Amino acid sequence: MTTAYLEEVNPWEAQVARSDLAARKLKLDEGLWKILRQPSREVIVHVPVQLDDGSLETFTGFRVQHSIARGPAKGGIRYSPNLTLDETRALASWMTWKCAVVNIPFGGAAGGVICDRDKMSKRELERLTRRYTAELMELLGPEKDVLGPDINTDEQIMAWIMDTYSMHMRHTVTAVVTGKPLGLGGSHGRTEATGRGLMIVCDEALKRLSMNRDQTRVVIQGFGNVGSNAAHLMHQRGYKIVGVSTSSGGLYNKNGIDIDALLIYHKRNNTLIGFRGTEETDSAQLSVTNCDILIPAAVENQITSRNADRVRAKILCEGANGPTTAEADDILTNKGVFVVPDILANSGGVTVSYFEWVQDRQGYFWSESVVNDQLDHTLRTSFAEVLRYAETHGVSNRIAAYMLAIDRVAYTLRQRGIYA
Repeated sequence: MTTAYLEEVNPWEAQVARSDLAARKLKLDEGLWKILRQPSREVIVHVPVQLDDGSLETFTGFRVQHSIARGPAKGGIRYSPNLTLDETRALASWMTWKCAVVNIPFGGAAGGVICDRDKMSKRELERLTRRYTAELMELLGPEKDVLGPDINTDEQIMAWIMDTYSMHMRHTVTAVVTGKPLGLGGSHGRTEATGRGLMIVCDEALKRLSMNRDQTRVVIQGFGNVGSNAAHLMHQRGYKIVGVSTSSGGLYNKNGIDIDALLIYHKRNNTLIGFRGTEETDSAQLSVTNCDILIPAAVENQITSRNADRVRAKILCEGANGPTTAEADDILTNKGVFVVPDILANSGGVTVSYFEWVQDRQGYFWSESVVNDQLDHTLRTSFAEVLRYAETHGVSNRIAAYMLAIDRVAYTLRQRGIYA
């Protein structure tokens, strides 16, 4: 890979490129932007874990808090052999902007551990999770930093974190994490929230472009929690899901895939490959397949300068964080692709995480219909606000979302002032 391409796919550089442009468009005070441009705190921990064979291994973990101006830091943790500090910085920054776009009182954080979950036993994962939590104890808390699930972490890992924190506090503290099991203070609707949010903003995009849902062909790249729930909910709503994929391969049927049957097949076989009535293809090819909506819902850097010119979708709705590079943005804009940016499109997850945090702190829990109604209202309102910014300032939807977010966080900083 060339140096230029490596810089293009660095998620931190991609985040900085968009936010710098938005700050210039806002004519933001240079001093304020110096504060907001960099994370406020970065912690690296080296976590010792005794493996099942009795040997000791040390894992490197991160926690980055980008901003706590609007409220407690909020962000997921991911377990990945490829996790980097730059990726964690980017995720923390995106979370700050995401929370501001949907106007919830959190700042942004992110974290994780460099490890390969597939090569670890459940007991090893538990030891790793509990020790990682203990190493960060001074940073965490319902009013300091609230953790949530991300790639390769789930409600079981959130339960271990909550229990570890509670044992140190000597009382049960459910609000230190979100994405927990329902019986431990989790929220109805949290599991489906990001996928449901994608469906809501796709509905709004169709209205904007005067398109009909039952004639809309959708390709979804990624079939984890976000992609599978988006596929299921959008299929129920009447969208035609013509392509889905995972890292190991994908499926295509121009007449639409039976998503209900595919979900059963995938749960039973842990693969998409072999599902009847579809053509097998790869994920890269699906990204440039002729469709109306493309939803990259896996990992970063799926749409880059190398393939953006071949994207044939009318709407790009970003389920993953950072799936499109800054260089690809310019190409998509010139092609007239309607982009629903990640900090708006996938904000359903953190929105319902906020609802979970509120319920935990109140000790009063909402029905699923109340959660979904509140999510629907929040995302439709935020979608309209982003598009209003885009029209007012003559910028793309992505830069408009960044401008709206930065404006809100900067306003808070001005009001609070600088403690000295």
